[in-house]
Amino acid sequence: MSATVARGALVVLAVLVVLLGLLWVFQRSLIYLPDRGPVPPAGTVVTGARDVSFTTDDGVRLGAWFVPGEREVTVLVAGGNAGNRLHRAPLARALAARGLPVLLLDYRGYGGNPGRPTEEGLHLDVVAARRFLGDVPVIYFGESLGGGVVTRLATERPPDGLVLRSPFTDLAAAGQANYPLLPVRPLLRDRFPVTGRIAAVRVPTVVVYGTADTIVPPEQSRAVARAAGGPVTVVEVPGAGHNDLRLLDGPELVNAVVELAGRVRR
Repeated sequence: MSATVARGALVVLAVLVVLLGLLWVFQRSLIYLPDRGPVPPAGTVVTGARDVSFTTDDGVRLGAWFVPGEREVTVLVAGGNAGNRLHRAPLARALAARGLPVLLLDYRGYGGNPGRPTEEGLHLDVVAARRFLGDVPVIYFGESLGGGVVTRLATERPPDGLVLRSPFTDLAAAGQANYPLLPVRPLLRDRFPVTGRIAAVRVPTVVVYGTADTIVPPEQSRAVARAAGGPVTVVEVPGAGHNDLRLLDGPELVNAVVELAGRVRR
């Protein structure tokens, strides 16, 4: 090998090392895409909703929205990796219209909340949200990344029912599907192993996904359903992509949550 070729190879190697280092340092900026801005008062967005707050075990004060309803079963909504609770307001309105109380959680760093999101931080956030609801029947609703958040919570404090919307098998698998040329799995710090945990969850579970999802491939959501430890209902929404409005407040999704709530018993 000539000296010129060797120097060229070293330059390429150095560039790759730098790029991988940057990915390691800034990976959470690619995973978590919060809308950090303040949200309007709950009652101006969802009729009857109120602003609530609670404190995590590591001292982070989180704002959230609570929408009351006449039914006993409350739906705890843990969102995906982007936006904030304002973007999930249509879901809260649709569920409240069917009588279900809803708690719209915003993680640390989202919707005006302090802090920066990490896997462990989001776990503490949802633990605090569940504690806030007290001794009531609860369905955990996890959207995409939120599916990983509530599945872990379900192994520690089982809900009365579990809804996973567009869940991935684990974050590395979803990342590899979107960045096939990058060594996602060895680099990733936050893991969210859904299939590794859901076998221990014995409660009735609903898995909802769109057949045209290019962010979380449908086969990953189907694998989550197969791995579930409890009775599973699969709701496939034909032609729906990851951010399709039918997977926000569409009839297939809302009906699945309402039907699950009807099966919950104290």
